[in-house]
Amino acid sequence: MAHLGILFLDELPEFNRATLESLRQPLESGRATVARVNAHVTYPARVQLIAAMNPCRCGHLDDAAQACGRAPRCAQDYQSRISGPMFDRIDLHIDVPAVRPADLALPPPAEGSAEVAFRVAAARARQARRYESLPEERRIRTNSEADGELLDAVASPDPDGKKLLLAAAERLHLSARGYHRVLRVARTLADLDASENVRRPHIAEALSYRRLALGGDLR
Repeated sequence: MAHLGILFLDELPEFNRATLESLRQPLESGRATVARVNAHVTYPARVQLIAAMNPCRCGHLDDAAQACGRAPRCAQDYQSRISGPMFDRIDLHIDVPAVRPADLALPPPAEGSAEVAFRVAAARARQARRYESLPEERRIRTNSEADGELLDAVASPDPDGKKLLLAAAERLHLSARGYHRVLRVARTLADLDASENVRRPHIAEALSYRRLALGGDLR
């Protein structure tokens, strides 16, 4: 099995759009195919994509004192450089607000990096045990690789969770891809929670990481 690499793209909208669009299939399949007249060559290309971007070109969308005169239109124009299908392939969208001077005086978080690393390692081990009984040709190691009937079997939520997911899928117009990605994230959140089953809180948190249109919400 090919090793997982990390692809970090800083200032995502500044990349050529055609280049970003060419990443869509490798992100979906974990393989990159180069087509030429006489041959097609496929390479392993499974990566963990991490991308960063400002909400707009000036970077001060949430600060009226510094934002440019085109806000919020500037943010819509800037973010539209990334296509919907590309955004749809990113599982976790995290808004990181600017650090205020008062934040620097806050006490350290209750859970440190070592504790988080321990929980992540435990969740990875739990996933490895879950999939170790699969035939060698179908062997996977993480929830991100599960799909089809296997994903339904390991990530089917409880009744309350399924009700929430179906309602959110309708309200947020989730694609089939987005729906299944929510299930994978929820399954991993359950693993981090040492929960055998995917429950409503796991679905709710997974949904909170989906990208909303500028100004949208989950209500």
